[in-house]
Amino acid sequence: MIEEWGLAGRRFGTFVTWFLLGGDLYTAYTFIAVPALVYGAGAFGFFAVPYTIVVFPIMYVVMPRLWRVSKQHSYVTAADFVRGRFDSSLLALAVAITGILATMPYIALQLTGIQAVLQAMGLAGTGILKDLPLIIAFIILAAYTYTSGLRAPALTAILKDILIYITVIVACIAIPAALGGYGHIFHVAETALPATKGSLILSPKLYSAFATLALGSAFALLLYPHAVTGTLGAKSGRTIQRNAALLPLYSLALTFIALFGYMAIAAGIHTKDTSLVVPLLFLKTLPTWFAGFAFGAIAIGALVPAAIMAIAAANLFTRNIVREYFATNETPRNEAQVAKIVGLIVILGSLVFIVAIPLKFSIYFQTLGGLWILQTLPTVMFGLYTRWFHRWALLIGWLVGMVIGTLMAVAESFKTSIYPLAIGHSAILGYAGVWAILANIVVVVVLTLIFNALKISNGKDHTSAVDYVTEPAEKIAQ
Repeated sequence: MIEEWGLAGRRFGTFVTWFLLGGDLYTAYTFIAVPALVYGAGAFGFFAVPYTIVVFPIMYVVMPRLWRVSKQHSYVTAADFVRGRFDSSLLALAVAITGILATMPYIALQLTGIQAVLQAMGLAGTGILKDLPLIIAFIILAAYTYTSGLRAPALTAILKDILIYITVIVACIAIPAALGGYGHIFHVAETALPATKGSLILSPKLYSAFATLALGSAFALLLYPHAVTGTLGAKSGRTIQRNAALLPLYSLALTFIALFGYMAIAAGIHTKDTSLVVPLLFLKTLPTWFAGFAFGAIAIGALVPAAIMAIAAANLFTRNIVREYFATNETPRNEAQVAKIVGLIVILGSLVFIVAIPLKFSIYFQTLGGLWILQTLPTVMFGLYTRWFHRWALLIGWLVGMVIGTLMAVAESFKTSIYPLAIGHSAILGYAGVWAILANIVVVVVLTLIFNALKISNGKDHTSAVDYVTEPAEKIAQ
C-alpha cells in the first residue's frame, strides 16, 4: 500500500521523527549550498540561519492540524487535503503539479552535493565521462529510492545525523586551528569578499532581500511535499510539536556550517564551481581519512532527503493525478508500484534542472523551488484554518502567483531568486517568491469577495472542525 511505502504507516515516534525531519529539512543545501553562498556573497548567505529558526514555531502551530485531519481522512498528500477541503480536483491538481515541479530543483541540489563529493574524490572525467559523477549520483539515488520507501531513509537519517554532527564539531575545531584562529579567518574574509561583491557585514541595501528570503523560505519549507511526508509519517500531532521544539538544535549546527564559507576563503580555496568549496576545504585542511569520513556524511546527507523528496513527489503523482484522472480503481499494490516508478522519473527530471539551468550558486535550486511551492500557501495553510476563500479564487490566485514568480526568475535568467520590485522611482530588492505570493493573496481575497457576492458554488467541505483539533482516539492513549 502507498500509505505503508510512502508514510511508513504513520507510526514514527518522537525519536525517529526527529531524525527523519532533520534529515528531511537539513540536506546538501546545508553542507554544500549555504557555505558556497557565504564563500561568494558573504553575510547574505546567513539568511538560512534565521529562516530555519522561524520555521519551527510555524511548524508547531500548523503541521499538527494537517496531521490530525490527514489521519482522520487517510490523506497521504497535501493535495489530498485540498481535494477534501475545497471539493475541487482542479485545485488539488494544481497543488500536486506545483509540489512535483518544486521538488525537482530541490532534488537537483542533492544530486549536486553527491556530485561535488565524487568530483573532489577524483572521479571526474573528461569528454564523454565528464558527467560521470552526476551519473553515479543518479544511479545511487534511483536504486535507494525505488527499494526503500520511507522507512529506510528514516533509519538512515540517524546514521547521517551522527556523521554530520561529528564532522561539524571536528571541522569547527580543527580547521580554525590550522588556519590561525577565527579572528584571522574573519580578517581574511573581510579583505577578500569585496572582490566577489560580497561583504562580511550585510549591506543595508540587502536588508529587504535578506528578510524576505528568510521569511519566504520558512513558509515554503513546510509546504514542500517532503516536509509534508515527513510530518504525516509521525504517529501523532503531539509528536510533531515535540519535534518542532527540539529541531532548532539543527539551526545551531547550520550556523557553524555556514562559517565553512569564510574558512574556505581563509584557506585560499579558489574554484569556479562553488559546490566544490566545502569538499576542497576539507581536503586541504583535514587529514585524508577524516576528509573521507566527512564526504560520507555529505553524501548520505544528500541521499536521505533526496529519497524522501522523490517518495513525496511520487505520492502526489500517484494519488492526485493517476488515481484521480487515469486509474480510479487502481489496487493498493498497483498504486504503490506506480509510485515507485514515478519516483525514478522525478529524479530523472531533476537532472534537467542541472543541465538546463547551470547556476553559479547551487542554493538557487532551493530558492527556485521555494518560489513555486510558496504559491500553494493560501490553499494549504490558510485552508487549515478557514474555508472562507473561494476555490476558484484560490486556483486563479495560484496561477497568477506562478506566472509572476516564474517571469521574475526568467527576468533574472535564473541566476538569482532576488528581484528588484520597482515602486515609483525606486526599487526594493526582495525574494521573488514573496512578491509573487503577495500578488497571489491579493487576487484570492478580491476574487473571493466577488465570487461569494455572486453566490458561485464553493463545493462541499468533506472535513469537520473537530478533525483539526482532536487527536484520533487510538493516539490519545499514546
